[in-house]
Order: sequence, then C-alpha cells, then structure tokens
Amino acid sequence: MTPLFQRLSTDTFNTILIIGILLVILEVVFFNGWLIFSVLINAVIAFLGWKNFKRVWGKVFFFIGVISLFFTILNMIAVRFIIVAGLILFFMDYQRMKKDPLSYTPYFVQPKEPLDEEPLVKVEPLLQNRLFGDQYTSRSSYRWTDVNIHSGFGDRVLDLSNTVLPEQADISIRHFIGNVVIYVPYEVEVSIHHSSIFGRATILGEHQEKLLNDTISFHTEYYDTLHPRVKIVTSIISGDLEVKRI
Repeated sequence: MTPLFQRLSTDTFNTILIIGILLVILEVVFFNGWLIFSVLINAVIAFLGWKNFKRVWGKVFFFIGVISLFFTILNMIAVRFIIVAGLILFFMDYQRMKKDPLSYTPYFVQPKEPLDEEPLVKVEPLLQNRLFGDQYTSRSSYRWTDVNIHSGFGDRVLDLSNTVLPEQADISIRHFIGNVVIYVPYEVEVSIHHSSIFGRATILGEHQEKLLNDTISFHTEYYDTLHPRVKIVTSIISGDLEVKRI
C-alpha cells in the first residue's frame, strides 16, 4: 500500500491545512497569546546552537531548543487536530481497502483524466530547500539552473562567477532568519526586488541601513537592453541581503 500522503488529494490536504491555520489563530488570540513568542524563542535557541554545534554550549542550546520546540508544537490544538484527522483518514482508507482490495481506489483521491504524455527532461536544482544550515554554490565551475527556494535558518551564498549564465537568469529566495549574499560578475546586468521584516541591504554599493517591514527595488542602467542579466527576488523575515560585484 502506497503511503497515505502520496494518495492524499490536494483539496483534502488544503482543507486540513486551512482548518489547522484557523485553529492556530484561535489558539493564539483566545487561549495562548505567548505561543508565537515561545516558538520563535525556541527556534532562535536551536539556530544559535546549530551555528555553534562544535562547542559544548552549542550542542546544549541546539538540543534544548529542538526538544522545547517539538513539545511546544505538539501541544498546539492545530497539531493535535492534524494528527487526529490523519488517523481518521488512514483508518477509513484501510477499511475500504479491506472490503474490496481489487477495485479499491482511495476515496480522497481526485480521479485523473488521461493526458497526452510528452517527453520531459528533469533538471536538478542548484540549491535545495533546507530548514537549518548554510548553503553555498560550488566553489568550482558548475552548470547554472534557476534558483527557486524557501529556507529556514542560516546563510545562503551564491557565486555567479563560477558558472555561465543564460541571457535571462532568475533567482527567487524566501528566507526566514539569516543572510543572503549574491556575487555577480561585472558584465551581468542585475534587477533586485527585496522585502524584509527586519534587516539591512547592500546592493551594488547602495546601502539600506534599516528595513522594517519594507520593500526595495533596483536595477542596473542597461538591464532592459543588455544580456546576460539576472533577476533577483528575495524576501527575508530577519536578515541582511548583500549583492556584490566580483
């Protein structure tokens, strides 16, 4: 039997997710206003421990933060609802399969209409989504693929001087806590759209010292006419953006 999650329809998953979000809002507003702060504090403690994991105090911080974060999330009403909903779906799915295993199709799966297949080429992403830890592009030459990631804690560093860019390259990074640094060759035109809840930005020598729930946008003089060019779209909850020539 294939895993339950793989057979779960998008509509069913979205319904459970929306109910879970509503329960989180109700819990924070009416029952536990400190929940968000508790989650953020434990996440920051775990992040600091991860960054200094080679030290004894770093290991202690990391495990304290992770364990506290785990139990804080587990005690949320929304998480309990999602666990119960998952168990109910699994039980109903299992009962239906036992009754008629040959003609069985999961009740929560949308029927798929036959489609005309065509050959596709799978492209390996340059960077992966990652919750903890820093990420860097290769320090040696590498093949370029557009970047589209969301990430949690740590720094993201992209060096575009070690690859051959196409006429139009795209970078999209949605980040929680940490810095994003992008090195761009001098012959490449650049467009930057950046939003931040708290942080700073240094873009090709242009300094933005305070970004408080703010959005900024710049592009080089010949971005609309010359190639190669790179479009950078970043959003950071707390952290700095730096775009530099190399």
